[in-house]
Amino acid sequence: MAPKALVAYGSKNGSTAQIAERIGEVLRGHGLDTEVRSAAQVRDVQPYDVVVLGGALYAAHWHRDARRFARRNASRLSGTPVWLFSSGPLDASASQRLIPPSPGARRAMVRLDAVEHRTFGGCLRDNVKGRIARSMVNSGRGGDFRDFESITAWAERIATESLAFSGSGAEGA
Repeated sequence: MAPKALVAYGSKNGSTAQIAERIGEVLRGHGLDTEVRSAAQVRDVQPYDVVVLGGALYAAHWHRDARRFARRNASRLSGTPVWLFSSGPLDASASQRLIPPSPGARRAMVRLDAVEHRTFGGCLRDNVKGRIARSMVNSGRGGDFRDFESITAWAERIATESLAFSGSGAEGA
């Protein structure tokens, strides 16, 4: 039986959700039975063998839904492999070097005994929510800095390691 994976995320404008969807596609492509859901909507983590939790970064704060998910599920996820990601830098820095987790993500790493944390570039476009985000876009500091090639490679590593954790060798295409 294929390992069951959850990719949960906290996203304000949808770009972190799109990263989560891409991670979910890759995990499914490697044979993991994968659900992608908003962290705020996840009520039970017991069915999952693997969890990936992501949160958008706003002013160096990890998304509230991701932080709450980590607090609420820490004891239930004990012994479950958990990976974390953040999305947010509005420049190419996340593609050029490893960026340490924000304080909220770092606390979640400890709480969940996470395997790893990665930061990916963020995305702010014209239709963003929030006065500050709109002013950033209007002043030319927006754009799409997500590196889907890096996201895909990271998700492939998660899939490979998850299959190794579970003892399953059922990799797909």
